[in-house]
Amino acid sequence: MASFDKYLDEQLARGRAYFSRKEALDALGLAPETLAVAVSRLIRKRRLANPRHGFYLILRPEDQTSGAPDPVRWIDPLMKHQGIDYRISLLRAAAFHGSSHQAAMVFQVIVPKQLRAFEIGRHRLQFVYQAPHTFDKANHPECLAQMKSDAGFAKVAGVELTLLDCTRYFHRAAGINGVAQIVKDLGARANSRKLANLAAVYENSSVRRLGYLLELAGHLHQAKALEPFARKAKSVKPLDPSVKPLTASLASPLQKNPKWMLAINEPVEVDF
Repeated sequence: MASFDKYLDEQLARGRAYFSRKEALDALGLAPETLAVAVSRLIRKRRLANPRHGFYLILRPEDQTSGAPDPVRWIDPLMKHQGIDYRISLLRAAAFHGSSHQAAMVFQVIVPKQLRAFEIGRHRLQFVYQAPHTFDKANHPECLAQMKSDAGFAKVAGVELTLLDCTRYFHRAAGINGVAQIVKDLGARANSRKLANLAAVYENSSVRRLGYLLELAGHLHQAKALEPFARKAKSVKPLDPSVKPLTASLASPLQKNPKWMLAINEPVEVDF
């Protein structure tokens, strides 16, 4: 179908390697059934990929081996297509800011809606849910950065937000040791005022874990900004809640950090 092929070439010429079903129907005046047949044919030929219903990626020859371009090139238009705000965070954001010890094998996006993970080609996208009221307070432009690609820009958590996200969702950020490494790598770059303001949005226990890890890594100025949150704590929480069962030895004062109100139930190891 020459007109459809021409439409795809025109999209690429505009630097736009994606389109929606509605956009194609409006531009070409095709019947929905005709477009569906054409799309299916090009998906089989690996000229198109379909990450979400009604949204398509146009694959250049260099994209066909991996099955899709890097998600940073199309996550922004995909989320706009779905009408959902977002931010790239966790391991991909940490790598963007300079902490690359943990390989970001999954492209992680924080959203205020429950979305299923999916794979497209060699890429796996994982959507981490954050309650809408918390997301709205955290996802302010001044707390975000921009990840640039040849296709434009995508929203990514700033340094402070990356640290808080990784500590809050540590089980998705290579565990407590993985987060400790990220904190060591990025902590010095965090703005203390911005970190404290953002911390007010997060669970107190997560903020205390971040404060402890910042202090452990020697980022004392940033850790000090989080001390007021520890003083509000009413109970001791484990450093790593995933370690169960907690052993009786944790009752020992030597196993507790009274400053951060944490039970240190997991040794922290980072690369120097």
